[in-house]
Amino acid sequence: MALRMIDHGTNEYLQMVNLRNELLRKPLGLKLEPGELEREKEDMLMGAFEDEKLLGCCLLTRVDNDVIRLRQMAVANSLQGKGVGRALMIFSENLARDRGYKKMIMHARKTALGFYTKLGYTVSGGEFEEVTIPHYIMEKAL
Repeated sequence: MALRMIDHGTNEYLQMVNLRNELLRKPLGLKLEPGELEREKEDMLMGAFEDEKLLGCCLLTRVDNDVIRLRQMAVANSLQGKGVGRALMIFSENLARDRGYKKMIMHARKTALGFYTKLGYTVSGGEFEEVTIPHYIMEKAL
């Protein structure tokens, strides 16, 4: 498995958009909108690949000079629990740390709290609804 950055607008990026739509939006009756995708040009996009096939992905969005936000973590259903998500998290944390960020935050789906807790993230606020389902803000010092 290779972990690498993805350039916006490339074939790898299209794979990323398709995976995120299939796993994160379609089950909720939603889809990623063109305006959302346009704003990702400023984000750090990353994926886990086997040959040229995308296994999982996530992106990082700058909040301020010290804080970066993890967004759109997605791993193919058949590969969940096999270390792809964990590898992407470590890769994204190292990338953020190398770029001077001190803290990573996220809006974690309630169903994913256990995954992020195992990686050292803590809940820092009450439950709220986003994209029609329960979420929590989680954070970790880098």
